[in-house]
Amino acid sequence: MTTHSETRTLPYTAQQMYDLVADVARYNEFLPWCSAARINKRTPIEGGEEIEADLVISFKVFREKFGSRVRLFPEQKRIETTYIDGPFKYMESVWSFRDIDGGSEVHFHVDFEFKSAMLQRLIGVVFNEAMTRIVRAFEQRAHKLYG
Repeated sequence: MTTHSETRTLPYTAQQMYDLVADVARYNEFLPWCSAARINKRTPIEGGEEIEADLVISFKVFREKFGSRVRLFPEQKRIETTYIDGPFKYMESVWSFRDIDGGSEVHFHVDFEFKSAMLQRLIGVVFNEAMTRIVRAFEQRAHKLYG
């Protein structure tokens, strides 16, 4: 099991940050190692929408497609992701956003484990740096779009 949590205060509204993270189809435009993103299905759910999406992650010799179920709750400004298929035993993440004076507070938490023990050990070495780079990529995207 590998987990990472971060809370950031940003000069953008909670709605702006929610919209940016909810736009899964554009992840390949700015997320490190994301070479493709595709929405396969959209389904209304109570309080929001559920998306099934595929992301292709490319890092050196590693290239893997994985599917996920993304549950969008716009009123709560919350995004929950669960793993469907790919290289993980399991993967769950949660983004939450709330307005504060001068901007918003963005909280991100991810918990996952790879099927391959070798891959888990390899990722473990650079995991926190990789998660920090991903969160930073969302910040930089927000600055480009809203700054």
